[in-house]
Amino acid sequence: MGNIYYDGTKLLNLKDINGEKPGIIMCTGNRSAGKTTYFNRYVVNRFKKYNEKFVLLYRYKDELDGVSDKFFKDINTLFFPKDTMESEKREHGIYHNLYLNDKHCGYALAMNSADRIRKLSHFFSDAERILFDEFQTETNKYIPGEITKFRSIYTTIARGQGKQIRDVQVIMLSNAITLLNPYYQAFGISERLQKNTKFLRGEGFVLEFTLNENARDSMKQSAFNRAFIDTKYLDFAAENVYLDDNKSFIDTPKGNNRYIGTIIYQNKSYGLRSYDDLGIVYVSDKPDLTYPFKIAVTTADHDINYVMLKKNDAFITGLRWYFEKGCFRFKNLQSKSAILTALSYY
Repeated sequence: MGNIYYDGTKLLNLKDINGEKPGIIMCTGNRSAGKTTYFNRYVVNRFKKYNEKFVLLYRYKDELDGVSDKFFKDINTLFFPKDTMESEKREHGIYHNLYLNDKHCGYALAMNSADRIRKLSHFFSDAERILFDEFQTETNKYIPGEITKFRSIYTTIARGQGKQIRDVQVIMLSNAITLLNPYYQAFGISERLQKNTKFLRGEGFVLEFTLNENARDSMKQSAFNRAFIDTKYLDFAAENVYLDDNKSFIDTPKGNNRYIGTIIYQNKSYGLRSYDDLGIVYVSDKPDLTYPFKIAVTTADHDINYVMLKKNDAFITGLRWYFEKGCFRFKNLQSKSAILTALSYY
């Protein structure tokens, strides 16, 4: 039997791949594991003990309504029964001030308001950390230019106190949804993951994959969940299996096949072949450059012979379906990395 409650102590004390203090701390796991409860409590305790203010980051402005209850209600009952939290709209609701026992403790911001928030940077120069819950979405719907806006928000908050950029800690939490989420791609995580990875260190970040066995068992024993024949969602929610995980591997299929297209990534071309009898799409570094259908993964790879991804949504959607069903095979890690980037949700 595992621990009843999640404990993020080890994650908070991990160094990055260079042995340095990480700027970004990420935690993914099964639902109801206690990740959010632990880190919500953590940022409140840091304020109460050290007066370290925090930022709660959301995607959309309308998510800021009722933010004090969303954030504080559960931990209020469990850990802070004598405390109260309230929020106050500022700048026509562009951001909210948060107050713990009438003392200003932080802010709530919407990422989609990044441009307007940038002009208000002086308000946030006393924040010490950012808490971003649900950085992966179950629907795989992200705001346009999300990674750019995420970075803009960070830069806005990290200004001030006589420094061009301060070391503001970022804590990112989510359930395990898909390797195709834009944050895994931005940090180069997807191609590094192994089946049994528990902790992953990168340049400036650390990532934990946690499975709370009590939460898993409770969800599986739920009469509601047992009523459904399709267990895919339950596997995701309870077992920490990626809802859209590809389960693909590096292999070379054999048999009849047809060429379906070329993608270019980091100035290198990759060929896609469909093995219809096997139901597999195979990616290799041996493209057929005479085939007319070619797609560029990034603007840097774009030239007159390659069309951009956004103009071929139907083709990309079809490939994502294959990926989610575990029907991709790759000649090598480079081929896999190119497809992960091409199919990512941005």
